[in-house]
Amino acid sequence: AALRTRLLSPLWPTLAPLCRAAPRQQRGLSSPSGSGHSLNLGGIFPPLATPFSPTQEVDYAQLEGNLRRYASIPFRGLVALGSNGEYPYLAPRERLEVVSCVRRALPRDRLLIAGSGCESTQATIEMTVSMAEAGADAVLVVTPYYFRGGMTSAALVRHYTEVADASPIPVVLYSVPANTGLDIPLEAVLTLAQHPNIVGIKDSGGDITRVGLMVHKTQQEDFQVLAGSAGFLLASYALGASGGICALANVLGAPLCQLDRLCREGRWQEARDLQRRLIEPNTAVTRRFGVPGLKKAMEWFGYYGGPCRAPLTPLSPTQVEELRGTFSANGWL
Repeated sequence: AALRTRLLSPLWPTLAPLCRAAPRQQRGLSSPSGSGHSLNLGGIFPPLATPFSPTQEVDYAQLEGNLRRYASIPFRGLVALGSNGEYPYLAPRERLEVVSCVRRALPRDRLLIAGSGCESTQATIEMTVSMAEAGADAVLVVTPYYFRGGMTSAALVRHYTEVADASPIPVVLYSVPANTGLDIPLEAVLTLAQHPNIVGIKDSGGDITRVGLMVHKTQQEDFQVLAGSAGFLLASYALGASGGICALANVLGAPLCQLDRLCREGRWQEARDLQRRLIEPNTAVTRRFGVPGLKKAMEWFGYYGGPCRAPLTPLSPTQVEELRGTFSANGWL
């Protein structure tokens, strides 16, 4: 992959439009008439949890079982290897196998977005190319953060530009300050939104003013803003966001798709009532209890959650009861 990338880089300005168009045509992924975007990201995407066996090996049979259950929910697509997929704990081979497994199970009219972010630009390019070969329709690229003090606007713009230049599929930026300790600065987002192969951003920071500004300042670009959490999904839609990549969709996928529909139909009072019932469960499976909480909640709704990969640890009995109480108090259990 690395050699191929180096050989093709000088030809990319010529090859890029052809490479990007071909996968969408093959998979029936052109945007609906009037959407105005080369790749329509409008709707709900669950960032899939990666199932592990009791010995902490990736359990592909359980992954396929979860995917069969998700098939009846009107998601726009799925995200493999986001933060909730425990992607930093997977070997490169495992990452590609997970994406291939999801691609085989996913209907061709639904998008597959795969996390390909690595710490170096070179490694990210190589992983991005490999994800495209494994069947991803777009990649979600998290900010490099180990040397966060050096991750200036200029450094991030250069990083994402080089990745987008080399990627055969569209790129979605991923800003998740709770995990990385940094946001992609707004001025960097606005610069990157002008790149023809960068089609959007998943913003998990929860700053609704920032979400509104990104939507407002990129109206002339082929660029979409996705809410990175269900807790501020309605507010993001009200400001013009296209959709959401929300951990809670692994558990309450149908209600989140209902919220998406209510917002699009302008049924704001119903949407507000539903959004309020989602806030506390969302906080519980994200900031409060994290991936172990998400996986435990999945089990109560008919999905396989299972263990996390070490060093993540399971919830204590007290935490499990607190989590269950949160879902019960909001009418979900």
